[in-house]
Amino acid sequence: MKVLHIITGLGDGGAEGVLYRLCTQDKSNTHIVVSLMGAGKYSSLLINNGIRVELLNQKKGRMSIQGLFYLYRLIKKIRPNVVQTWMYHSDLIGGVLAKLLRVEMIVWNIRHSSLEPGKANRSTIIIANLCGKISRFIPDKIICCAQSASESHKKYGYDSSKMIVIENGYELSRFKPAPQPSLFHFPVQLGMVGRYTQEKDHINLLKAIKILVDNGYSLSLALVGSGMDKNNHTIVSKIDELGLTSYVFLMGARVDIPSVMRGLDIHLLSSSSEGFPNVLAEAMACGTPCVTTDAGDAAAIVGDTGWVVKIKDSNGLAMSIMKAIDEMTSSPNLWMKRKEFARARIVESYSIDSMVGRYNQVWNG
Repeated sequence: MKVLHIITGLGDGGAEGVLYRLCTQDKSNTHIVVSLMGAGKYSSLLINNGIRVELLNQKKGRMSIQGLFYLYRLIKKIRPNVVQTWMYHSDLIGGVLAKLLRVEMIVWNIRHSSLEPGKANRSTIIIANLCGKISRFIPDKIICCAQSASESHKKYGYDSSKMIVIENGYELSRFKPAPQPSLFHFPVQLGMVGRYTQEKDHINLLKAIKILVDNGYSLSLALVGSGMDKNNHTIVSKIDELGLTSYVFLMGARVDIPSVMRGLDIHLLSSSSEGFPNVLAEAMACGTPCVTTDAGDAAAIVGDTGWVVKIKDSNGLAMSIMKAIDEMTSSPNLWMKRKEFARARIVESYSIDSMVGRYNQVWNG
């Protein structure tokens, strides 16, 4: 079967990573990937794995007439059995063109749990609302990455009868416990992997870390992800303002995420909005317990293996991090059990084979 994926871009994001894992781990189908924008982190990775990639090089949030005609001709030439779109703009553009060309199976993919103003930009909300209105006519199925995403999009008019939740799957042979040197020479190694976006709410995390430092905790915080480097003047200024220069390390985008996860004692997530936060599952698969805000399906992923706090609650986040550190330092046997349970939870529920199998079930009707 020939599956044509249409996605907004191939940069360093969660949806892009899932697309990459799906295409490279599914050996039963031929996959072709179209990016509405240009090259990114995953374009070269896909090509290096033998996946055909087409770049339309459109501007973010815009689609030219020439781009539309090029994509129309491309779909017509490839004649896919399935058009699998990823995220709102691709759902709309790819879905309509595939419908016009009578592709036998059209599948949308929802990757966000919230469309509230302030958590999503205006153009995204407009496109999502339009998708909701035409969802009865365009896609055959709508895949949601999280139960929270499914529930929230029903309110925007999405056809609930077409929705199916497929949680993300992970390469457990890559994300696994293994001896790993600590990232920095501090008694407690904390970290958050996540690109710089408003939804990740890094300021919330920095305020929580300030509370821990003021309470005498000796720790380091590694901030990893695209935009998390010395050129991020907003974050650098906040670190300076809070007096955290000696404790917070901006590591930028990394390709060795499993090694980063294994080098942490505790992985943190401070998001105000999420769909299915991959970084929690990746950390847990490496045996690293998590403290997270209650965003998207974070609580469902972590279960009772970590700590979940309200969004935008720096004090609550700080208190939960303290609980985690205190358990780690005073109850090593209990902490080791927690690490084992975290890994086991991901192995049981979120394997890549399970995800690939469920996508194939959808594509095969």
